Amino acid sequence: MNLVFQFSDLHSFLWMNGHGPYVWGCYAMTFLGLAFLALEPRLQRKRFIRQQKALAQRKPAARGER
Repeated sequence: MNLVFQFSDLHSFLWMNGHGPYVWGCYAMTFLGLAFLALEPRLQRKRFIRQQKALAQRKPAARGER
């Protein structure tokens, strides 16, 4: 199998004939979006559990005041 690398060096690979900033910016935005989609449900779950614990602690106190 003969693999041919299109770019002569790392600089030309990163620059991609002037299109590098756009290409790498798109990759960065994609990976940031994927990271957000992976982490946000976990953060929402933690927030929900924290709110439910706080609510559960308030209910007995409210019942005892009556």
